[in-house]
Amino acid sequence: MEQLMAELHFSHIASTIVYSLIGLMMFALGYIIIDKITPYSVHKEISEDHNVALGVIIGSVMIALGIIIAAAIK
Repeated sequence: MEQLMAELHFSHIASTIVYSLIGLMMFALGYIIIDKITPYSVHKEISEDHNVALGVIIGSVMIALGIIIAAAIK
């Protein structure tokens, strides 16, 4: 059991958790920035008005942001 714990390397697990939290904060910040620069409420347009095109655009932006964050972390 001790050999298994030695192989896990706590520092790698901790850095993974920290980078995951930083990535989630960047996603939230990106969504907030998009919501602020658009002249309408993104949440209202997607949830209440069922604007599929805006949902696709926001999804595309989040995928692009994820690729950038992954490249920066590596």
